[in-house]
Amino acid sequence: MSENNIEKIASFTINHELLEPGFYISRIDGDIITYDLRTRKPNAGDYMDNSTMHSVEHMVATLIRNSEIKDDVVYFGPMGCQTGFYLLVKGHKPVDVLSVVISVIKEALAYEGEIFGNSAVECGNYRTLSLEAAKTELRKYLEVLEKVEEKDFVYKQ
Repeated sequence: MSENNIEKIASFTINHELLEPGFYISRIDGDIITYDLRTRKPNAGDYMDNSTMHSVEHMVATLIRNSEIKDDVVYFGPMGCQTGFYLLVKGHKPVDVLSVVISVIKEALAYEGEIFGNSAVECGNYRTLSLEAAKTELRKYLEVLEKVEEKDFVYKQ
């Protein structure tokens, strides 16, 4: 198969030079919406380290799968580019999902104790987990989300 026969995926059609931290609708597949939870500006040299990315994933994935939309969360995980996360949810309005994400982040910021999944039995690289790293990232991202409006859900091109 040559490059000419390969269709470009949707996320590669977004101008990452214009993308700012925010909450975006990345794609819609039937009743499943993929959200781009962009915590950092792409290509700005400010990337999440593995510990931060991994720790946010453990906290948010656990809390969102225990939230009021738990039965409709398909996936939550980090972007390979280390500038955010993808959240796939079925059957909910984007404004409601944003509200749940904000609530989950506030819950993570208030949490005290061991980070979820912090053992060799539960995680394949548990030694990289840090509750403080997760809280630092989520604290900054919450400031972004609290300014997001429904009109901001669409990528600017």
